Order: sequence, then structure tokens, then C-alpha cells
Amino acid sequence: MSQSPPIVLTFAAADPSGGAGLQADILTLSSMGCHALSVVTAVTVQDTVGVEDVLPLDAEWVADQARCVLEDMPVTVFKIGLLGSVEIIAAIAEVVSDYPEVPLVLDPVLSSGRGDELATDEMVAALRELLIPQTTLITPNSLEARRLAIEDGDDSDDVPLEECARRILTLGCEYVLITGTHENTAQVVNVLYSEQGVVRSDSWERLAGAYHGSGCTLASAIAATVANGLPISEAVRDAQEYTWQTLSSGYRPGMGQHIPDRLFWAREENVEDEKQAD
Repeated sequence: MSQSPPIVLTFAAADPSGGAGLQADILTLSSMGCHALSVVTAVTVQDTVGVEDVLPLDAEWVADQARCVLEDMPVTVFKIGLLGSVEIIAAIAEVVSDYPEVPLVLDPVLSSGRGDELATDEMVAALRELLIPQTTLITPNSLEARRLAIEDGDDSDDVPLEECARRILTLGCEYVLITGTHENTAQVVNVLYSEQGVVRSDSWERLAGAYHGSGCTLASAIAATVANGLPISEAVRDAQEYTWQTLSSGYRPGMGQHIPDRLFWAREENVEDEKQAD
């Protein structure tokens, strides 16, 4: 029998549009050579336009899903996305605390691409207190970074992103990757920070349009590259390259945002095969 590919366990909400959440995670992880275990944290009512409603699962059900597969299969990396409630955050924090040797990639999903609120202030506080201290790499966009880092008396818009990264690192995580999609810059600049400062800064062509599930794709791609044995800096670089390719090959199946094509490479190979056949 063939050897199992690296196994990544993702905690996320189900997205019936197939653009974000668990569906995005599974597609990305599979595309990058991993076997995806998927723990449902919430059920959503959403499409490519936005999120209409979120129904969090019972926290014990979330924990039981995870513990069941963890007792059966060796997990190489944890990836965490939308969580749904303070109770779910606490339950997942307790589960992953039993596996301190397993790297954890946290995508702090605080709102949708349209701006729909997906995390209360109490949930943000729970993330800060319970999950971020156990995190290897957190991947906030600039808006999420400012919300996670805000302190009493701050005007969040005035806090430099480097200071946001410093504050998030003091919560206990090892690395912070702040993505620049929401910044007013000619190119999208993504910066990886550690306690030593800037680890790397990468600039990418700013593509037209909006994308549903780009953050899920990037975080899952990082989890996959870490699971495949790359150190964090290289994993972040390769994951960004993969994600940019999915966006540049993205398509618009509905009336809202584009969806990243996580299988772009397979379609490119098919086109190449057809050309050779001709």
C-alpha cells in the first residue's frame, strides 16, 4: 500500500458555496499533497456575495469530532479558521493543548469579505487568551491585525502594522503574517514577523476584483507546506505563490466574488496535454 500523505486537521465552518471555509481548506490541502481531516465548527448560510447567517455547533461536538480522528490518525499540522463561539474556541484550545508538538496555523476569521461580522469582542478576547498563545503562525489581514492588537485608548486605524505584529507576538505565538490586501498600496505586500522583527516581505501584483476564500486558501497552503517539511519562511513564500496563482486563475461562478481556482495546475496540465495531442 502507498504511504499516507501528510495529514492536516482543519477546524472551520462549512460554506455551501464552496468558496471558503472547510471546502476551501480541503481543496487547498488536497491540491498541495496532504490528506485533510475536517472538523465542522459551524454551518453557514452564505454565497459568493456574503454571509447571511452562522449556526455554531455544540462545543462538545466540535471537540468530539477532533478527538475521534486524532486517536485514529497522526496529524502533522493543525489549521484553524472560523470558530463561531467562545465555547468552541475554548474547546479547540483544550484539544490542541494536548498536542503541543503539532504546529498550528491560525486564520483569525473576524468578518467576511463583504464585511459581515463573524466574531464578537468576547470571541476576539478568547482568541487572544486561549488560542494565540498556542499558535505557531497567525495570518491576519491588516484589518484583523488591528482588531486583534487594539488596546484601550487606541484609534485602530493609526496603529502601524509593525506595532500590531509586535503586540500579537507578545500574546505568545511564534510568527505573524500580516497580509496587505486591504491596504491602499499599488502592490499587495505581505510581511512575516517574529520576535526578531521582519522575517520576510513579499510583494504581489494586485489583481482586479474581490475573492471569496483567499484567506482560507493562504492559511491552508501554509499548513500544507509546513506539513510537507518546509521551514516557516519558505513555507510562507511557497504558499503565497500558490495562493496568487489560484487568484489569478480564479473564476466567477455566481453574482458575487471570484473563487480561487485551487486546482489551477491540473487545468494547466490538461491544456498542455491537449496542445501536445494536437
